[in-house]
Amino acid sequence: MSDLPTSAARRDLSVMERLASFAQRHHWIALFIWVAVLAATIVGGQLAGSTYDNDFSLPGTQSQQMAGLLERHAPAQSGDTVTIVLHDARGWNSEIDLSGLSDDLAAINHVEQVSPPDARRGTVSRDGTTALVDVALEGKRGDTPSTTYKQIIDVAESHRSAHTQVELSGNGIRQVEGGEAGSTEGIGILAALAILVIMFGSFLAASLPLITAILAVGSMFGVAGLLSHVLTLPDFSTAMLALVGLGVGIDYSLLIFSRYRSELLAGADRAQATCKALNTAGRSVLFAAASVIIALGGLFTLGVAAYEGSVTAVALTVLMTMLASLTLLPALLSLFGGRIEKRVRKHAAKARRGSGESWRRWAVLVQRRPWLALTASIAALGTLAIPALGLQLGFSDAGTDARGTTSRAAYDLISDKFGPGANGPMFVLTQGTESQARATAEQLRAVPGIVADRVSPPYRVAEGLFMTRAEPTTGPQDHATADLVTALRDDLGNADLVGGATAAYVDFSTEMAERFPIFLAVVIGLSGLLLMWVFRSVWIAAKAVVLNVLSIGAALGVMKLVFQDGNLGAQSGPIEAFLPVFVFAIVFGLSMDYEVFLISRMREEWLRTRDASVAVREGIAHTGGVITAAAAIMVAVFGSFVLFPDRMLQEMGFAMAVAVLLDALVIRCLVVPAAMRLLGDKAWWLPRWLESHLPRLHLDGLPDPAASIRSWPPSEPGRAPAPSGSPSHDGSASANSVP
Repeated sequence: MSDLPTSAARRDLSVMERLASFAQRHHWIALFIWVAVLAATIVGGQLAGSTYDNDFSLPGTQSQQMAGLLERHAPAQSGDTVTIVLHDARGWNSEIDLSGLSDDLAAINHVEQVSPPDARRGTVSRDGTTALVDVALEGKRGDTPSTTYKQIIDVAESHRSAHTQVELSGNGIRQVEGGEAGSTEGIGILAALAILVIMFGSFLAASLPLITAILAVGSMFGVAGLLSHVLTLPDFSTAMLALVGLGVGIDYSLLIFSRYRSELLAGADRAQATCKALNTAGRSVLFAAASVIIALGGLFTLGVAAYEGSVTAVALTVLMTMLASLTLLPALLSLFGGRIEKRVRKHAAKARRGSGESWRRWAVLVQRRPWLALTASIAALGTLAIPALGLQLGFSDAGTDARGTTSRAAYDLISDKFGPGANGPMFVLTQGTESQARATAEQLRAVPGIVADRVSPPYRVAEGLFMTRAEPTTGPQDHATADLVTALRDDLGNADLVGGATAAYVDFSTEMAERFPIFLAVVIGLSGLLLMWVFRSVWIAAKAVVLNVLSIGAALGVMKLVFQDGNLGAQSGPIEAFLPVFVFAIVFGLSMDYEVFLISRMREEWLRTRDASVAVREGIAHTGGVITAAAAIMVAVFGSFVLFPDRMLQEMGFAMAVAVLLDALVIRCLVVPAAMRLLGDKAWWLPRWLESHLPRLHLDGLPDPAASIRSWPPSEPGRAPAPSGSPSHDGSASANSVP
């Protein structure tokens, strides 16, 4: 390895180059710090434990008002619940003793109350073969530890016999039953490793981006547990940060490593290659991470505490992976550079010649028929996006669980013996006297869509508070049930609050739909302004946000066809109400990554040649292979989450994989080159008044191009003076070309 820059030379380096130089000179220290951070966060997380809380409440909604009243005046009615379904074909009657089961359940820690079957409360089926035991748990919803649910499962199953079938339902049971992630992340990592080995021709070279990403993401698992003590953090947050962190972590390291490889091929030694890689690709990674964090920040406009906790965890994960790619990766390149350099030079020289020419020919082909490429692509994406207009937002319940699980068996038993509405009962809380509550119950029995004989007599839960349980004729995922909630709230008196799981889902979905436009405006507006600032172009910013919205819409449309409509073997059901905004925020930020890498290279070529066609062709030639490989890795990592037992993670992984695939293959390979060809020189237009007020941000590490811009047109037709360090005219990589 050549000598690193001297002290005098280092004074002339940029911040990114000095960072690379420092990481190389102190590679063992950098590696030790990252390993120490990983160990400290894991140990700290284990010692502190976690307090994950699936609180998706929205202040001001009727279901939240009802939950608040119960929490203050009847805490036993406000916590989590578990329903044990007992089925015996011989029938249940008063002679069957359930005291043993009730006593065993009551002895479990965090169990507040056990309600045995009672025909008057509607917990014994009409044919007498099925009975329900309701278990109320202490604290607020989401507070109960998983160990309590496991003990309840063990106790309930101990009462199973040859004649008695025992099944359990409840959100906590579903989470415990589907909590084992298995090897899904491992499958995604192995697929990413295979892609990297093919790309670099060396197992050691391929492993460096993986090591960087795994150390960064691994550190965040312990941090997430610590964050759960101060923020409302849902229990799926760790899977989400793994999903996003592995994808962006590998991609960021890949883009820097790919630029490092290009510098080696251009004749630089390892120290120079590392410095130049960080000074160019590293700057792009900084902006890419900033764009993802900005997009995630838009979720704060929704006012959901659980969103804010998840956003904070995922944003910190993106920040951590960015820091690792800028500090840990240069250290690893210094440490292992000698072993991989020879193999990388040999493999990359051959692969790059073929890849660059192939992408150059593809760009020329698209430029010959730009209108055809543009209209066909937009038509295809628009067609895929149309189903997204019919998204049914809600929350999946046990009816969408896999067959063979106890929660699905309990759901099917209840639907069969009690009716579909028994899985999503409504609760009406009357504030007043018992006579008012009885009048409410009579009114409920006369409402179309409610099973009259399944309306319970009102029972007192606290002074001046009476609860009435009613079952709709339709299931909790049916549109008619949501309409019934709205109708009841319009018809009942002001003293009555309609709650329950189904009502809460209706409230949440309604609020999300109302706040979604604000979220869109914030994310799109801030991201567009950031792009305009970086590339100093109105049209590039406008094009990017429109195409990102279109590709994400297409991905959501495909998700609707699969998960809502039940195609490709998926269980049909509603799409989680919070999923579209999460997918939009994350994928919008990730799409900006590819926009930055591609447009940065085109901008450099345009500054050199002032020829829009050449800029598009060379930009595609130099970045097409890297973007495709990066997208393939993200698709592999995101797609592996379809193997998770949790339906929400399946939906999220699938939608994000489809969005990245469409973005890489359709947007970057077809729409962007076609649109840039049609825009021509106008693609780089910025109003003069805005040009004078916007500070400059040098994303590509090149000298300030303002002088060449002000001196336009160039002295030679069709060509401007090449900035220092620009690529050679034959299109080969240079020291300052963007990866």
